[in-house]
Amino acid sequence: MNKLTIYSSIALTALLLATGCSDTKSTKHSESEGHHAKHWGYTADVGPSHWSELNEKFNMCSQGKQQSPINVVATSDIELPALNLAYTTGSKSIIDNGHTVQVNITDGSVLKIDGADYKLKQFHFHTPSENNINGKSFPLEAHFVHATDDGKLAVVAVMFKEGAENKTLAKIWKKLPTLKANEGKEQKCGLTSDEVKSLMPTNKDYYKFTGSLTTPPCSEQVKWHVYKTPLTVSKEQASAFTALFGHPNNRPIQDTNKRKIEE
Repeated sequence: MNKLTIYSSIALTALLLATGCSDTKSTKHSESEGHHAKHWGYTADVGPSHWSELNEKFNMCSQGKQQSPINVVATSDIELPALNLAYTTGSKSIIDNGHTVQVNITDGSVLKIDGADYKLKQFHFHTPSENNINGKSFPLEAHFVHATDDGKLAVVAVMFKEGAENKTLAKIWKKLPTLKANEGKEQKCGLTSDEVKSLMPTNKDYYKFTGSLTTPPCSEQVKWHVYKTPLTVSKEQASAFTALFGHPNNRPIQDTNKRKIEE
C-alpha cells in the first residue's frame, strides 16, 4: 500500500467517525480521539481556532495549506463539464451526531470523476454556510460526501438562500425533535432517490477546487464542487436547524493560498 492510499484511507475513516457513522458517541470519541482527548466543537475552547490543540491528529487544521471552507472566487474559466451524478438510491438512516444532522445514503449512488466511482455516503448541513461565493454567505449549506473504495474524497456543496420553504428539507426537519432526543442514534429517514436529487439545483454550473474536510482532522486533497445557484430555505427552517444545536456549526473561512478555482 503506497503513502497516498494510506493517507486517503485514514482521511475516509476519520471523516466517517467525525460525522457520526459509528454506533455511539462513546465509540466515536474513543476511536477518533483517544481516552483523554477533548472532543472538538464550534464554541469556546473546543471551537475551530483550538482544534489543532485538542489532538495531535488535528494538526492539519492549523498547518494545512489547502483548507476549507473558502471564499469561492473563480481564478480560471474553463467551462467545466456537468457533474456526472447518478443518484439512484434514497436514504438509509438519519442521525444527529452532535455536530450536524446527517442523512446516510443506501449504497448505489455515485459521482464519476476521471473514470473513478465516488460513492455517495451521506449528506449533512451547516448553518450559516461554510463556503462563501464571491464574498456572499448563505443561511444554509449542504455537503454531499463521496468516497472511492481506496478512500479518496469528493464533496458536492449546495447553497440555500432565504425564500420559500424547501419541501425536501421539511421532510428531514420533521425528524429534528426526535433526533435531538436520541443524539448519536440512527433513525429511519425515508427519503427517495428523487427527493435526494431534488436537493441539487437545476442550473448545473459549479466551481471546482482542491480543499479539505471542514471538520477535524481537516484532511486535505478533497475534491470540492460548489454549485453556483442556490436553492431556497425558509427563515423558519434555517432558524430551526440552528436552534437544534444552540449555535452555528460552520468553520470560518480559510486562506485560499492562491489555489486554482475553476468554473
